[in-house]
This record gives sequence, C-alpha cells and structure tokens, in this order.
Amino acid sequence: MSSISIATASEVFDLLRDDLAAIEQEFSRQSASNVAVITDIAQYLIAGGGKRIRPLLLLLSAKALGCTSHSRIRLGAVVEMLHTATLVHDDIIDEADTRRGRPSSNTTWGNSKCVLAGDWLYMQAFSAALEERNFHVLDLLISLTQQMVEGELLQIEKLGHLINEEEYFDLIYRKTACLFKVSMQLGASITPHTFGDPAEIELQLGEYGRNLGLAFQIVDDVLDLTATEDVLGKPVASDLREGKATLAVIHALERGTGADREAIRTVLADRSFVQVSHPQILEILQRHGSIDYAMDTACAYAEAARQSIADLSLSDAKRALLWVPGFVTSRDR
Repeated sequence: MSSISIATASEVFDLLRDDLAAIEQEFSRQSASNVAVITDIAQYLIAGGGKRIRPLLLLLSAKALGCTSHSRIRLGAVVEMLHTATLVHDDIIDEADTRRGRPSSNTTWGNSKCVLAGDWLYMQAFSAALEERNFHVLDLLISLTQQMVEGELLQIEKLGHLINEEEYFDLIYRKTACLFKVSMQLGASITPHTFGDPAEIELQLGEYGRNLGLAFQIVDDVLDLTATEDVLGKPVASDLREGKATLAVIHALERGTGADREAIRTVLADRSFVQVSHPQILEILQRHGSIDYAMDTACAYAEAARQSIADLSLSDAKRALLWVPGFVTSRDR
C-alpha cells in the first residue's frame, strides 16, 4: 500500500465536486412534497449540511469500478435521505435541542410532525431506489433499514446500563457502520463488471465500508467526550447524559478503581453531571488511557479499511478511498 500515493483533500473534492452537487440537487428534488411542511423540514435538514460521507463513499465505490450512469447520483441521494431520516428520529428519541450548531428539526416543528416527516423520507428513499428496478439494491436497503432500527431499539434498551465491548460494537455496526457498508456495496451493485467476481468485489468494498464506519463512530463517541460545544455544534458529553456507555467509558469501567466505576455508574444512572462532573469523568478516562485506547482502536479499523481494498485496481477513486480513513480519524467534529 505504501507505494500508492494517497489523494489529498482537494484532489478528492475536485474528483467528486460535480457529482456531489448533482446529489444535492437530486436530494432536493426527491424531498419536494405536495404537503408543504414535509418540504420545509426536508429543506431545513438539507441546508444543515453535514459531511455527505455516505454519498461520497457510494460515488467512490462506483467510480473505482468505472460506473458512469445516473444510478450513482440517484442512489447517492437515497443513502443521504435514509441517513437524514435516521437523524430526525434520533433527535426525537434523544430529545436533542441542537444538531450541527442549529436548532434540531423537532425543536422547530415538534416531535409529531418530525416523526412523520422522517417516515416520509424513508419511504421516498425507497421510492427513488425502486426506479433502479434492481432487486439486489432493494434487498441491501431493506436489510440496512431493519439493522438500523434494531440498533436504535437495542440502544434504548441498554440506556443507563453497563455494556461490554462486544455489545458496543454490535450497536455501532447497526447504527452507523452498516450504512457505510451498504453505501460501498451499492456503488458496486450498479456497476456492470467487466473484470473479477462481482460478489467478491462487492464483499471487499463492503468490508471497507464496515471498517470505516466503525472507525467513524468510535471517533464520534470520543469527540462527544472531549470536544467543545462550539466546535461540535451540539452539547458535549451527550452520550453519558443519555445513559450511553461508549468505548472509552467501557475501557475505564473495566480498568478503574471501585471509586472510578462508581462515579461512571452514577452518571449513567442519573443521566446528568449533578453528582459527578464532566471534568471528573474526563480525568478518570485520561488516567486509564481510555481516550487513547478508543482512538487507537479507531485507527486500527481505519487501517483495516485501507487494507480491504488492496486488490482494487489503481485509480483516482482508489487513491481517494485511501484518503478517507485518515480524514475520519483526524477530524474535530
């Protein structure tokens, strides 16, 4: 892998600029409804931006295999619609007030309208995907949606409880990595293969997405603990306040003193920092090297993502796919 030059951020942006702009337009077009409030909520969410990393992965996957059809634009909008629908529902479940530095949609329109707008976005994503007339595409998207819903339900059941690493990785696979994986698989599934075994290529690209998604969520969870609110765009330590034990916290629980464990348990059970402060928790995590442990784990998954596309033919898209894991592990929001 060392003999291949990894793309720069500006090279990746230049490579995808037109396609990403086309996906924004497609997302906007697909989100227009005869019921004005649905369009208003959808447009507000689109304007909120985000990294667009899932459509970016789909585009790179398709590009690496030589796909030039409109399918990549349509399905790029589909994965972003599905992601946006999950964010709407997540904000309602988590009773979030802010998202990406702005009021969350449920703060503006209320829970009832936002639940239904999220449902509508899910169905609109499937309606758009149906235009592909491709059963495999639908199969991937249905399985994905079930996994994400199961992940959300499992997480709700575990709120306030201590979980182990195995349970944590199962949760973040369902909630995050599964969509990264399917985004990569969709890029492969719409490409007519002229070389190699299509199933094997899709498997390798899916493995890249899975590893990258796990790295992405671990970093997200670390940032939730360590970043500042103005950088993160939402309240810090939200996970602990919601009763969620993430990787660094699980690590500290397994290695901490009785007093350390009791402090962490108190925050998880109280879902507040009234009895134990956020700086106290951070001190415990730092003392046991738990933040470093989580980041090292994220970097290991990022490297596994790079390794999983070792057999992919060299192209600008492959060089870009080698850049993404570094971006994921070095971001500050």
